[in-house]
Amino acid sequence: VQLQASGGGLVQAGGSLRLSCDVSGRTLSRLLMGWIRQPPGKEREFVAGIRSFGGITNYADSVKGRFTISRDIDKDTVCLQMNSLKSEDTAIYYCAAGLDDLSPRFLPTGPADFGSWGQGTLVTVSS
Repeated sequence: VQLQASGGGLVQAGGSLRLSCDVSGRTLSRLLMGWIRQPPGKEREFVAGIRSFGGITNYADSVKGRFTISRDIDKDTVCLQMNSLKSEDTAIYYCAAGLDDLSPRFLPTGPADFGSWGQGTLVTVSS
């Protein structure tokens, strides 16, 4: 699977950005998709995920209520709408894909849940 992320940039605190990920090589309807970020000087961390099973979503506590992950199966795209951005949201954001777990209760919670990564897109939030 190939992943192409776009939409990063510089935004003021409180502003919004929308990241997009174009998916190719495998049908989106069978993939677990997500966004992972790496803040400066820190390790990669889970941001949001969306399951192939019913489009169930999960979010890191730090972004709940501010970020929304969505997918368009017909267009093979996954988006991350980011609102009320904070300086601590500054990071390289990666689109990621993986094989969805068969368990209906599964929720992605970490980078290890994803096996394929695209190139990152930089999001910088100025305070």
